Amino acid sequence: MPLLVSMQLPLAAGELRWEAWIALAVIGLVFAGLVWLRGVPIELLFLSGLVAVTFAGVITPEQAVEGFSSRAVLFIAALFATAAGLRATGALDWIGTIILGSAKTERSALFRLAATVVPFSAFVLNTPLVAMFLPVVIDWCRKRNISPSRLLMPLSYLTIVGGVCTLIGTSTTLVCNAELAELAKVYPTVEELAFFDISLVGVPIAIAGVIYMLTIAPRLLPNHSELIDQLGERRREYLLEMLVQPSCSLIGSTVEQAGLRRLPGLFLIEIARDDQIVTPVTPDDVILQGDRMVFTGVVQTIADLERIPGLVPAADMSYEFQPAVQTRRRLTEAVLSRTSPLIGRNVREANFRQRYNAAIVAVHRNGERLTNKIGNIRLEPGDTLLLQTHADFAEAYRNSRDFYLVSTVGETSARRHDRALVAGGLFLLMIVWLTVCGLFGDRIPAGHLFAGNPQAIIGIAIVMLMIATRSLTSSEATSAIDLQVILTIAAAIGLGQALKTSGAALFIADNLVSGVSNAGIPPDWVPYALLALVYLVAALFTEMITNVAVAAMMMPIAVSVALAGPDGGYATRPFVIAVALAASLSFATPIGYQTNLMVMGPGGYRPSDYLRVGLPLTLLLMLLSVVLIPLIWPF
Repeated sequence: MPLLVSMQLPLAAGELRWEAWIALAVIGLVFAGLVWLRGVPIELLFLSGLVAVTFAGVITPEQAVEGFSSRAVLFIAALFATAAGLRATGALDWIGTIILGSAKTERSALFRLAATVVPFSAFVLNTPLVAMFLPVVIDWCRKRNISPSRLLMPLSYLTIVGGVCTLIGTSTTLVCNAELAELAKVYPTVEELAFFDISLVGVPIAIAGVIYMLTIAPRLLPNHSELIDQLGERRREYLLEMLVQPSCSLIGSTVEQAGLRRLPGLFLIEIARDDQIVTPVTPDDVILQGDRMVFTGVVQTIADLERIPGLVPAADMSYEFQPAVQTRRRLTEAVLSRTSPLIGRNVREANFRQRYNAAIVAVHRNGERLTNKIGNIRLEPGDTLLLQTHADFAEAYRNSRDFYLVSTVGETSARRHDRALVAGGLFLLMIVWLTVCGLFGDRIPAGHLFAGNPQAIIGIAIVMLMIATRSLTSSEATSAIDLQVILTIAAAIGLGQALKTSGAALFIADNLVSGVSNAGIPPDWVPYALLALVYLVAALFTEMITNVAVAAMMMPIAVSVALAGPDGGYATRPFVIAVALAASLSFATPIGYQTNLMVMGPGGYRPSDYLRVGLPLTLLLMLLSVVLIPLIWPF
């Protein structure tokens, strides 16, 4: 009997084919593994399940690999790469500075995040967006002596609620759309989501989420004050001389306005201006072109200064000033040995560039706060030099007798500021292109650049343009793609196919419909109860497992539930939207959504923190969704 016809016939457990039993057993084992085997990679569990159902004959090998060629998967990979382009050029650093730069209090910072992150996350995938804003927020907290635990969970939650405002805001809706494209081949009443379809309910949900985060959440958020001590840890202090180039954005600003007055672990000793020495430096001193500003500061703060366009270290005038060259270099620490040929020479005489193809940025000496001009410091054994080097410097000189120790410094690569506008322009081009296709694609003749739903090729084209304009290197593009996410999505799509083709999704749907119908609920309220039940099941699975997997496997069940209703079934769109929202809006556990997990360590959160702050938000948005969805898409 064709599947579409059999959809109207209730099935008993005994009527399940053996393929359906295998599909349910394998998926059950995968879910159990996700809950109990925390040490096993998520993608490995899903790939194992995919191989199992394929070898058992539940799906064909061709069906098993369909997820890997899915338009949604390719587009998600492209979005990871485009986000890397925005990060590599410093476009996101600039946006972060604008958002939080002048915020003075925790409340004002939260308002600024809500006003900016929510609309931004409607067009940028949540995971790379949080990855970009995470250091910005932590840095702001470090400078203001505020615990990151007060802002990082709101950052994650705001990106999640913003992500449901458009089709491309979260990978969950893209995966749902990929599943709908496959289901539409079987069920004529099923249609893919357009670019702004989910916005009709997503925008009200985002507004409700923002109100909750601004009013209720601050009372529930933890304040882990011990993190402040960790952020303010005073490590080695270096003497650093920075040169103000003609292109510097700080020219004409006072020291206070430039934000150089209260940087943690940093002290501005003097400003050398022609033959004049300005010391002590006051907050009202104006920064001029050609100024040499002498600081003492810790490594992280020095890395922050390096990211300001037009402000460059002046200890070694062979330092690389060109952005294209800077991005290929790293900050490295090297401790001078007694046998080093540099001992007894000052920094200016050391000819460090000729000897080691590296530039001296700053100098540290045994906990002393050096006050000389850096070029006049005579080097001694045990001095620690902060260097600008090639990526392979540490490996090349690790065993050199010239140094006791050579080690690289974390994430200190420079930004391609000269390409920030190009990267931002290309990103806006992608948004406009996608919007036009989403709104008018079905009215444009096939074969046109704006026809249909060419999300994947649009994303790939923008990545290629970023590489062509040197906003992004090919290695940065490939390394930015989160393979765990991509493999999990592709394998989950295959497992969803197993649920659908084996009849397991139909079996589950029929039992849900019959169970609700036999529960004494008035017939007119049955579809509302089913919608709430589908939403609740998807939400619970998401909190326990992971969002993209639940989206892929719940979508066939949701469509089956709709079509299993009486008199030809209910409209599929309400149930589709319910799964897309339930699998996206995960707040009560750290494992339900990847961004929640990303902020857990830096914020010092415990699982109970997510439950206390996130559970009320989950219930609030579930109630709002179940009320709004039928009003917008009647049954």
